[in-house]
Amino acid sequence: MKIKQSLGEKTFDVFNILLLVVMSLVAVLPLLHVIAGAFSSNNAIIQSRVSFWPVEPTLQQFKYVAANDAFWKAGWMTVKVVVIATALNMLLTVVGSYPLSKLYLRGRRAIMLFIIFTLVFQAPLIPTYLVVKELHMINTMWALIVPGAISAFNMILCITFFRSLPEELFDAAKVDGMSDYRIVWQIVVPLSKPIMVTLLLFYAVGHWNSYFAPLLYINDRHLQTLQMYIYFLIAAGSSNDIAAAVAGDTGGKLLPKALEMATIVLATAPIVVIYPFLQKHFVKGATLGSVKE
Repeated sequence: MKIKQSLGEKTFDVFNILLLVVMSLVAVLPLLHVIAGAFSSNNAIIQSRVSFWPVEPTLQQFKYVAANDAFWKAGWMTVKVVVIATALNMLLTVVGSYPLSKLYLRGRRAIMLFIIFTLVFQAPLIPTYLVVKELHMINTMWALIVPGAISAFNMILCITFFRSLPEELFDAAKVDGMSDYRIVWQIVVPLSKPIMVTLLLFYAVGHWNSYFAPLLYINDRHLQTLQMYIYFLIAAGSSNDIAAAVAGDTGGKLLPKALEMATIVLATAPIVVIYPFLQKHFVKGATLGSVKE
């Protein structure tokens, strides 16, 4: 049965649709411009003929980027950080969330207040840097992993989801002699696939796109991540030198702006390719984990 809307409700819906369309275009058009430039020829870019569709399509820029060893070293560093950090994040989040999801846990309320406190009041930058420095993690991969080993927001999301699981199932498992550790890994985690995928995406994408932490803690160019590589490529103006070096090695010509666009596309591609396969679980986990608590 179709509900009849008033004139005010129809006007409100039209306004919302137009606003969302405009906001979507504002977010998407710059990305389309970068993608179009990455696949366009140097002449088209120099003549400013590239807008949101490739002009004189070519893969020349990507060949030049692929010939640069620094790009692959930065990519490998990013992959290592993402894999190790995400595994640590997931382990600590699951292990910490399960006991806090039990209302009978002693001191649960106080612990939850401490967790929520970190959401409102975060540690200042200078003390955090000094702690990392005193732990001798400057210019190491661990400086990008340990300070963000767990997210209070993601933990609360996971606690909320665990609370939605039937307590009778855990009671039956304990009657059968299962320990809490076996219950977590053999019952809770398999039943929590949506929230696991959601947290996995949150953590992995966060580490992949992390820019400030490498800028703060990593001074060795050999340890730079993809985001730092892009920073030096664009903000630090090194794209001219890289373009000249790569073009010299390959015997061709390369426009620095085209190099920057192709590098951005390649650095973003892995997340864009993986996300569609996890979208179903991501949406379900995000909605179910936001209902209670």
